[in-house]
Amino acid sequence: MGLFTRTRETAPCTVSISHRFEELSAHVRFNNGAVVYPGDEVIVKGPEIMAPYGEVVSEDREAIITRASGLERLWTRMTGDLEFMELCEFSFSEEVTL
Repeated sequence: MGLFTRTRETAPCTVSISHRFEELSAHVRFNNGAVVYPGDEVIVKGPEIMAPYGEVVSEDREAIITRASGLERLWTRMTGDLEFMELCEFSFSEEVTL
């Protein structure tokens, strides 16, 4: 991994989509043990997966992992906590605001 260069790799993966009352989620598991680090990007190849209501659908696909450069990884680690705090600055209330 270079300070300014990005690399790409492919990995077999399993995509699981849950569309149930108890759970609405999408997960990608890399079947070769690949790990995604801060700043990396993942694109899963193939058409959109739609799970009918009440079901969980799993499909084997191929993913393209673009590894962040050393500089991008450092920047992501330095600023990641700040972006997370933006997500935390909200609240739910039963009060009606006008």
